[in-house]
Amino acid sequence: MSKNLNPMVIPRITKVTVNIGVGEGGRRLQLAEQVLEVLTGMKPVRTLSKKTNRDLGTRKGAPIGCKVTLRDKEMVTSFLKDAFWVRESILPEYNFDSQGNLSFGISDYTDFPNQKYDPDIGIFGMDINVVLERPGHRVSRKRRDKSRIPKSHMIDREESKEWFVEKFGLNIVED
Repeated sequence: MSKNLNPMVIPRITKVTVNIGVGEGGRRLQLAEQVLEVLTGMKPVRTLSKKTNRDLGTRKGAPIGCKVTLRDKEMVTSFLKDAFWVRESILPEYNFDSQGNLSFGISDYTDFPNQKYDPDIGIFGMDINVVLERPGHRVSRKRRDKSRIPKSHMIDREESKEWFVEKFGLNIVED
């Protein structure tokens, strides 16, 4: 990554979303919420089913999971360092999308530092999504005076991989 002096071209993490999909409401969902609260220190929001699916046993509007969105810079950095530590700082290349976002999974929350297995809770895995943007990208989400982001201001897959390698010391493995 070239050392550019313009602060408007330096990528930054906009948000990190941590999601646990349970597939049902009730006790398991409450336990998943408890896991997210312990890991992130924030109160999770329930995710609702968008469709009714008889095979999966879900109804439209019924709670099926929970998520937490992290935006605080220090909180994001410390959580991501722990999450990358769980993955041993190795991620496959296919975890990056064409817009430079990163998505990966962790199979067990007890792999995080200082987490112990609790038989009352059980084992929960989670999906972690990291959104990477340049400053000024907010104009595409405004209600008033919304405008398009030019292609030159977008972050591509290769630039995102370089940024994560430089910032977090990730080892990105090709398929």
